[in-house]
Amino acid sequence: MTNMNILNKIAIILAILTFSSASIAQSDPIVTQSTSNSTSTTTTNGDTTTRVISPPPSAISPAVTIINSDVCVVGYSGAAQTQILGISFGGTTKDYNCERLKLSRALFDMGMKVAAVSVMCQDERVFTAMENAGTPCPVDGQIGASAKEIWESNPKRKPQKVKSKE
Repeated sequence: MTNMNILNKIAIILAILTFSSASIAQSDPIVTQSTSNSTSTTTTNGDTTTRVISPPPSAISPAVTIINSDVCVVGYSGAAQTQILGISFGGTTKDYNCERLKLSRALFDMGMKVAAVSVMCQDERVFTAMENAGTPCPVDGQIGASAKEIWESNPKRKPQKVKSKE
């Protein structure tokens, strides 16, 4: 006999047992005794209600891992769960100030000191500090006094202060 024939026969036997036990349970009355010595009879139709008590579903926040610590990215994630719907999310955000520092450091390491300072001067805080120190940021290939004249004649070209969200 093959395994398929054996499985088919087992399935048929289980089906017969299931149907025969269901009909027996439906036809036999249940007799109970109450405290007042009267007898009551309850017949089961086979309709049953099953209540399953289980732990609520869970939304798990994804792990946003930045493997290389030398990147200018910050990871975030979160999750929310109700009895009906669960949602989770995650992602990354660029840190532009970190990128500016890395770019400036790379230019400086290549011997391009004026270009490195120029990248840093894109930040309004650095720009103001350079003006206060008497060394204006380079502009249009000019440094020193000639750069200062260009900045004074074109104030719209100066970096703008980043407004914080309040």
